[in-house]
Amino acid sequence: MTVKMKLENVSKIFGKRAKRVIPMIEKGESKSDILAKTGHTVGVYNASMEIMEGETFVIMGLSGSGKSTLIRCLNMLNRPTAGAIYVDGENIVEYNAQQLKYYRQKKIAMVFQHFGLFSHRTVLGNIEYGLEVRGLPKEERRKIAQSHLEVVGLKGYEDKYQDELSGGMRQRVGIARALANDPDILLMDEPFSALDPLIRREMQLELLDIQNRLQKTIIFITHDVNEAFKIGDRVAVMKDGNVEQIGTPEEILEQPANEYISDFIKDIDRSKILQAEHIMVKPFGLVSLKDGLNVAIKVMRENGISSAFVVDRGRRIQGLVTIDGAIEGLKQKKTLQDVMDTDINTVDPAEYVQDIIPKALESKYPIVVVDEERVIKGIILRVHVLASLVGENGNEAGSESEGEHDENLG
Repeated sequence: MTVKMKLENVSKIFGKRAKRVIPMIEKGESKSDILAKTGHTVGVYNASMEIMEGETFVIMGLSGSGKSTLIRCLNMLNRPTAGAIYVDGENIVEYNAQQLKYYRQKKIAMVFQHFGLFSHRTVLGNIEYGLEVRGLPKEERRKIAQSHLEVVGLKGYEDKYQDELSGGMRQRVGIARALANDPDILLMDEPFSALDPLIRREMQLELLDIQNRLQKTIIFITHDVNEAFKIGDRVAVMKDGNVEQIGTPEEILEQPANEYISDFIKDIDRSKILQAEHIMVKPFGLVSLKDGLNVAIKVMRENGISSAFVVDRGRRIQGLVTIDGAIEGLKQKKTLQDVMDTDINTVDPAEYVQDIIPKALESKYPIVVVDEERVIKGIILRVHVLASLVGENGNEAGSESEGEHDENLG
């Protein structure tokens, strides 16, 4: 992946003599002590990270951790006290006024927590505002605004005003307005925190869907660990202006860097974070569609299992055959296709454990993880689902053979 943005030792100290405070931080003085002694506030200290093109990178932390201060450094609303911020290889900290204006208009956009809509403008008028500032002709900006209105699912609301919209709809307008300028980078500062839980969940799913289609580089701020791990490809956890750990949600869950991270994630709902690909294991004893029942029986006996999945030459799932069904089929001179069960549960690798749980409880066979072409990627037993909920590593839980969990196959 290409590095879109790179932060090198970025610090932001608020106060008239900010640079004089940095040696105090280097000596280990706390944020509160520095404030008491100097009247200066340490927003961010020595933050370094790389953000890849097209990823959703989440910066997470409690109130006062420095996450909002940091994101405002990325569009230079906060000018860093020290350090460098490279975007496409250029240090934006060194930009002059003209370069910075171009950067803000063309490369980066921001979605705010409290929507930031103009009450005197319609939905369409709000979305096209940035294009109007850039001087685009009315017909062109209306066309662009309309297309992005449809992207966020608000077609038909063009002439509504913000007081006629729900909170979730207002935030959709904010997202559409940011996207209308076609920025490379989208900054989102706690955009869903003002929404009620149900609408918030809907907006999280909407964002994932938009990102899947547009593949923007998104930098998302939140204090909610469940939201961070659900949305983020990678997550940076901050505390008192410092970056404590950066990693994928799974890496942070399985290998917390310190006690603070462990405490931070201890109450996380893993079923909303872990996906099928995190808990699946390699399927044992696959049977090819071209094979006969004798081969199927041999495969099951060799692997110590009482059922096996049937695939075609491209490893696309076709069904499942049981040992009893195969033996009975031999007696009746039937084919593999005659006796295999095609009623099996399949899931996408990205499906969340919380959505897999009902399927796991109802299914008498393992759940099959398949890609868009139904190529088998792995299987999930009930024990894998249960292990993921209590915090065990999914791969460790599934390291035993399918045969050793044969009582779960039904």
